Amino acid sequence: RTSRHYRYRWLCSSASSHRERAGLVSRRAEAPSLRLDTRCSFSARSLLLLSPTLLVVRMDELQDVQLTEIKPLLTDKNGRNFQDFDCQEHDIETPHGVLHVTLRGTPKGNRPVILTYHDIGLNHKSCFNTLFNFEDMQEITQHFAVVHVDAPGQQENAPPFPSGYQYPTMDELAEMLPSVITQLKINSVIGIGVGAGAYILSRLALNQPDLVEGLVLINVDPCAKGWMDWAASKLSGWTSNLVDIVMGHHFSTDELGENQEIIQTYRLHIAQDINQDNLALFWNSYNSRQDLEIERPIPGINEDTVNTLKCPVLLIVGDTSPAVEAVVECNSRLNPTKTTLLKMADCGGLPQVVQPGKLAEAFKYFVQGMGYMPTASMTRLARSRTHSASSISSVDGVRSRTHTSSQPEGAAAGPGHDNQARPQTMEVSC
Repeated sequence: RTSRHYRYRWLCSSASSHRERAGLVSRRAEAPSLRLDTRCSFSARSLLLLSPTLLVVRMDELQDVQLTEIKPLLTDKNGRNFQDFDCQEHDIETPHGVLHVTLRGTPKGNRPVILTYHDIGLNHKSCFNTLFNFEDMQEITQHFAVVHVDAPGQQENAPPFPSGYQYPTMDELAEMLPSVITQLKINSVIGIGVGAGAYILSRLALNQPDLVEGLVLINVDPCAKGWMDWAASKLSGWTSNLVDIVMGHHFSTDELGENQEIIQTYRLHIAQDINQDNLALFWNSYNSRQDLEIERPIPGINEDTVNTLKCPVLLIVGDTSPAVEAVVECNSRLNPTKTTLLKMADCGGLPQVVQPGKLAEAFKYFVQGMGYMPTASMTRLARSRTHSASSISSVDGVRSRTHTSSQPEGAAAGPGHDNQARPQTMEVSC
């Protein structure tokens, strides 16, 4: 050896005796490479026992590597965190069959109950538990009981339907809900629906407006499938399996290629946790839906006669969701003084799963506008809103409901009478 050489000791959390046991790393001055000294004799197992922090020896540098635990996004015994807490399950008879419902909390006086309805390929657990188990939602659930509705045959461990079973149409699925409301002794509901569930709750509000005080509609499509859509669906059925088709319903092509963790979680859930025959029946029922035939009212002319949603509505869609165009179309058909469109950034087809904090904050604003939870704290969404908003007030019965209208920051404000003549739906990006 030359007189110029360097010795590097391994980094260990134990005493110096352990460091001596680990040995020395020598490097010749004239050579850029590293090699272990011949006196260094230990196994990989003994090295791991010495310290949780390893020094990785590379050709020209030393780098500390911290070994950390990697936790999946959604976890339970099957790798998916869809668990219920403090819930009561009920099977309720309706005119079109039995509905499985899950009640969280106890209805509080005359307050409405939050009623949820999930999308295709999901059940109430996989669709909503990430949101309702989120910390910020606990303040809301202290004020409102929650009823989760599972579409027929879509609940966890649902048995297959008998051969020849006629699955309810989307209109019939909506007609099943008043029986649930009556048997659970609920006066009214605030609906939260996703995709197919949003369509069903919209139909309920059109059929029974007195039962629905407000609607949060995520990825809603008010239109029936056209001939081109029908042909494309048939072609997909021939070339793709049902799981891939349903995944395409939830996620855009970009999201399917990028967010691998959540994509894998929901692909496994749809393929393994949902009865595939029952799922096919629900999917076919949704694809055979009728147009909601709602129309935007003209203020002062046909507000009382036009077919539209009478209650306040919060429309929500992720900015990369495949449902963006459908939600914008729905927004164009609703009363602008009672409708809010929320487009969520950094979010795709499942905003209630990917951005539960933002959605919880938006829901707080929504129920405050209806006159509930006036002292609820507002933090996250208030910081992230990128549009200014002005308030518009309207009175519905004995309670005043506040709604907002906005325009992009920096836009010139028009005359006051112009704003009154042309009320604008609030559009918020967050």
